[in-house]
Order: sequence, then C-alpha cells, then structure tokens
Amino acid sequence: MTIQNRICLLAVALSLTACSTTSIDLPALTTSGQGGNLPGKVVWHDLISDAPDETRAFYAGLFDWEFRSLDSVGGNYEIISHNGEAIGGMVDQNRLPSTADISQWVVILAVADVAAATDTVAAAGGTVFTPPTSLGSRGEIAVVADPQGAIVALLQTGGGDPADAGAAVATGGFLWSELWTANVDSATRFYQQIAPYTLEELTFNAQGSNVPYRVLSAQGRPRVGVRSNPVPDSSPRWQSYLSVESLGAMEAILARVPELGGSVLMIATERPEGGYVSVIEDPSGAVIALQTWPAGPARQTIAGKGEH
Repeated sequence: MTIQNRICLLAVALSLTACSTTSIDLPALTTSGQGGNLPGKVVWHDLISDAPDETRAFYAGLFDWEFRSLDSVGGNYEIISHNGEAIGGMVDQNRLPSTADISQWVVILAVADVAAATDTVAAAGGTVFTPPTSLGSRGEIAVVADPQGAIVALLQTGGGDPADAGAAVATGGFLWSELWTANVDSATRFYQQIAPYTLEELTFNAQGSNVPYRVLSAQGRPRVGVRSNPVPDSSPRWQSYLSVESLGAMEAILARVPELGGSVLMIATERPEGGYVSVIEDPSGAVIALQTWPAGPARQTIAGKGEH
C-alpha cells in the first residue's frame, strides 16, 4: 500500500465518516469555553488501533487510563480519560473499510479558521486529505500532511479550546509534542503560516555535538518543538510525549511494557535538554515517548505549558 493510500485511510478514521453520510457528533473539548481560541496549541490526541482490547489493557496497566465508548458514533470512538480528565480518543481500525495497518497516534492542533488553514496547507505544497468536516459539538476537523509529509489534524473547536493547565503534568498525561522533520527551517516557516507561532532557538549538546532545537510558542506559552528527524531513513512525523515523574518511575513502567504486549524501542536515556526519555510501542504498533523533566529553566522553557 502506498503512503498516500495509508494517509487517506487515516483521514477517514480521524474524520469518523468511514464513507458514511451519517452526521457525526463528538463531545466538545470544553464545556465552559474558558480557554477561548488558542490556535497553535495541541488540544487533543487520537489513537488508531488494530488491537483495541490489548491497547486498553496496555494503557490502563501502565497509566490507569480509562476508556469510554460513544454510542453517538456507533461505538467506534472511545474517549480516553486520565485522572478523570478526557485527554484523547481511540478508533478501532478493524471497523474501518480497510485491511491496511494505520495504527498510530495523531496530534491535533487548534486553528482559528480550519478552512483558511487548509487553503494555506495546499498553497504551501502540503496535502489536504480530509477537507473541513463537521464533528458536531466538537467543531470542524481536517487531516493534512505538511509539505514534508508529516501528518497532523487541524481542529476549529465549536465551543472554545481547553484552557491551559498548570506547569505540573501527572505521570501518564500528555506533556509535549515535537515535529521530527527533514528541513527545520522550511517546517518552521510552514507552521508559522498555520498558527501565530513565535520562535525560540535553542541548542543542546548531545554526545559532544550541538543539536539545534526550536520551540514554537503561541499566546505566550511554548506549544510544540521542532527538530531534525533523529530516526534515520524514517518519514517526518509528529511525536508526542507522556509525562513520567522520575527515572525510577520510568524504569518501572518500561519493565511492564513487554508483559502488557508492547515493546521498548528505546530504553531510558538522558536527554540533552533535560530529563530522561524512552520510546515504547503499544500492542497495536503505535509509538509514544515517555519523558521526565528536572526542575529548573529547561522545564519552565519547554514543558511548563501543560498541553491540557
């Protein structure tokens, strides 16, 4: 299967239309609208899984996540909650009209005007796989690839974006999202057309080499990172991180990953910008990173914004 067909199927999954003309109504991301409009913020994460039962057990076992099916979309969308707060959704890939494996995590960025944003994507050389599609109370979503091929969903919420949380993110909560890209300069310019990002350039020392790192901020808060792709011969992608309170907690989590049906792709490793990072694969094959952060400037600069 070509990468384009794979992305098109992902677009179907995220829009939840599955070639149906039935209207979709997902819950709003906030009931109060207190956050207002926060374009450029990562407001949600969707997981496409070809092993939903094993996936539920995996994340529940590692992070005490809870899953609740929505009857309003035929049961093929589940709200993922952590400590009583909704943080993401899951779609059962097996109930989609395809046998292709598209299991993965997808970052969803808030935009002020999804129609204008998709026009910008197309004009800049990106690809619009799903044009703005209504999700009812949630708003309108579009699935796109940036000019270098990284997949991202754009959401114009119906009732406002979730308000920014405090600096602390509990273990198992979404901490940060990074774009791993082939051309950092080009990617930065592109996303600054999508959202009102300001740029901060940082440099970290990794094994004697300087590693450029960019932080894109909006509304005075760090929102996402941009760096050159650290995985050789892999396609550009968005990578999300879950918070872990300490190295000891991370090692305990990694020890449980295999018994819960997942794989450890990278053991706990000290990160030049601070803390420790590891990368795991859940039973569906979707990849997520784990990150600890020390107290001090690095935490305040990069992770102190709280995605949710």
